[in-house]
Amino acid sequence: MTALEVEALDVHYGGVHALRGMSLTVGEGEIVALLGNNGAGKTTTLSAVSGLVRPTSGKVVFDGRDVTRARPEAIVRAGLVHVPEGRRVFSTLTVHENLQIGGYLVRDKAEIRKRVARVYSLLPRLAERRSQQGGTLSGGEQQMLAIGRALVSGPRLLLLDEPSMGLAPLVVASVMELVREVNAEGVSVLLVEQNAKAALKIAHRGYVIENGECVLGGSAAELRGDSRVVEAYLGGV
Repeated sequence: MTALEVEALDVHYGGVHALRGMSLTVGEGEIVALLGNNGAGKTTTLSAVSGLVRPTSGKVVFDGRDVTRARPEAIVRAGLVHVPEGRRVFSTLTVHENLQIGGYLVRDKAEIRKRVARVYSLLPRLAERRSQQGGTLSGGEQQMLAIGRALVSGPRLLLLDEPSMGLAPLVVASVMELVREVNAEGVSVLLVEQNAKAALKIAHRGYVIENGECVLGGSAAELRGDSRVVEAYLGGV
């Protein structure tokens, strides 16, 4: 079963052609990594999928439904949730308040409480800091909070944009383990990540994007063994 299908997306920013026929799929229960250098179009791909950017042409199909022109809140309500680059927690709100905001489209307050409790069980460090302002957390804790907030919205597919950015190696490992745990509970993941080694360690499949186009795709094992990927993204080892 296919959770997400991106078909021949083109995106323009004024005169800049940011995506050129971008196509990819994410299967139910998969972690799919999207690799590429800065400016390749990775973030634009996620933004187009989540409705933050309008494609010039092409199609985005989520769970069999065309969401290409859907509003971002309708896409979230359908279960496709975007965790943007840079964490973007509400710095003056507490950890608990940040998590509650994740359920802003959920009318059942008891369900929100249940989901927040689940995040606390998954991330006990956040539970310890529930009354602490989001802006006072470490970078790794803020990233955990950003993912936790997304989980409260009840995602079936998570779009994660550079979750390891700026984090120490041990923290990166913790974030990737969290992604793996979330996926094991049935949430599909499209993961944009500069740290190709970390991404391909947990991903089932991956794509390489250059200049707004998908130039390579395959299983994580195939990409780890591809000399082009090794040279460009894995440090030549």
